[in-house]
Amino acid sequence: MSYNNPKRSIFLPLMLALSLIFGILIGIFLPRQNLMPQHSSIRSRNDKINSILNIIESSYVDSVNRNDLVETAVPAILKKLDPHSVYIPAKDLVRANEPLQGNFEGIGISFTTLSDTILVISTISGGPSEKLGLEAGDKIIYVNDSLVAGKHISDEDVMRMLKGPRGTVVRIKILRKGHSDLLAFDITRDKIPLPSVDNYMVNNNIGYIRINNFAVTTFDEFMENLRELKAQGMTKLILDLRGNSGGVMDPAIQIANQFLKEGQLIVYTKGRTQPRHEAKATGKGEFETGDLVILIDEWSASASEILAGAVQDNDRGTIIGRRSFGKGLVQEPIQFADGSGMRLTIARYYTPTGRSIQKPYKNGFEEYYDDLNARYDRGEFEISDSIHFSDSLKFTTPGGRTVYGGGGIMPDKFVPVDTSGISRYFLEVRPLIYQFALKYTEKHREALKRFTEAGELEKYLDKQNLLDQFTEYAFMNGAQGAGVKADPEGLRISGRIIHIQIKSYIARNILDNKGFYPIWEQIDTTLKYAIEYLKK
Repeated sequence: MSYNNPKRSIFLPLMLALSLIFGILIGIFLPRQNLMPQHSSIRSRNDKINSILNIIESSYVDSVNRNDLVETAVPAILKKLDPHSVYIPAKDLVRANEPLQGNFEGIGISFTTLSDTILVISTISGGPSEKLGLEAGDKIIYVNDSLVAGKHISDEDVMRMLKGPRGTVVRIKILRKGHSDLLAFDITRDKIPLPSVDNYMVNNNIGYIRINNFAVTTFDEFMENLRELKAQGMTKLILDLRGNSGGVMDPAIQIANQFLKEGQLIVYTKGRTQPRHEAKATGKGEFETGDLVILIDEWSASASEILAGAVQDNDRGTIIGRRSFGKGLVQEPIQFADGSGMRLTIARYYTPTGRSIQKPYKNGFEEYYDDLNARYDRGEFEISDSIHFSDSLKFTTPGGRTVYGGGGIMPDKFVPVDTSGISRYFLEVRPLIYQFALKYTEKHREALKRFTEAGELEKYLDKQNLLDQFTEYAFMNGAQGAGVKADPEGLRISGRIIHIQIKSYIARNILDNKGFYPIWEQIDTTLKYAIEYLKK
């Protein structure tokens, strides 16, 4: 099983993106006194690292921890290879693998911290919390007799307390609206799915499927969603891979197989010690003929690019959005006896026309991780003409389309970033939009939960003066305690976006993603473009 998952860097401090940089140690050497005979020993070059560690352990002036030295040295070694070969300490490996496995072991809730209280947003269907009767809106006050409300507890600490091996028990006490006493639940932890696929019907024949990441379970989830939409009359599909940074390679190949005809090449890989390996379509796909659009952006990477590249190079569908990340390296997971692990690049992958879409990293990792910022600075997110490829990287599909390698998948239809509704006021209040939606949901949950369709819920919310309530909330609850005063010009520019985002988040709290996407669609320019494209 191969992993493909790049590090994100745009709009993040370089210190975070370059977290694997290893400091240079400068030594001061003292001259030896000829008081004793000097001996030298010749050690095998292949054993130099162990020899150095042994010498340090036996001769260094202070006591040292050999394991600490190894934990420091290994990331530095891998950093000399490529940007995606990484070392994962034992304490982080289980959590790092959860998104790839598609599940974790815990109690099965989605939560957030609201007013320093752990609030249950939803329970996972079929999970232990749902079976015992936990409900959205419950507030967790105690975990295993430890008070957690009002303790400024972090999300990391909450997850550490609630997660645990399958079959173990965690006791929680919750406060529920309408009950004066705390309710106690002894919850036996179980395996909890981490869904990676969402869907909804855009209209009577266009379906929408979003893949958030590629896990071991993603193909089965995709097929379930595909069949559900086909049963509702879907004949045209929008597959959204925006923001999908990759994951496990095999599901991307299996999903591409659903779109292509027998014998068509999906992808091939090869490396210094890895012979060429091809993946071809079997001809047993369940969506080989319907109209297909794939959405990508600058965060779409790795397995997402394999899927988009297979569709584009076989002239099977239309790629819409912005140029993808550009990760064409394949990692193999390796686990060590102490519970740590490594993901080592063993091959490159190539799209059916022979493209390697890996962007260059020969000028150092700093430039590599800063690439998306550089794209933004030169206007690539807004103007397609700012994107230039070398003619040496030009390839031609069987249908005669020109495609390029060397730095991501270039879409067939370019859609720029929409900045028309962005104002200074919006940027100031943006962190408060979700908080307000959550507080509103909690206050009005009884009135809201009677709605089962996004359209009806939105009509109701349109009559509630949400924008006026939000501007008052923002003034009273600004970031760092400083209120954000209502700005008429900012509201003129951004009021519609703020209003739709509020409604979308409220709908998600009540109806999950089937409430969220139909409302959010109104401000999603790339999705709207794809819908109009398919209609025509």
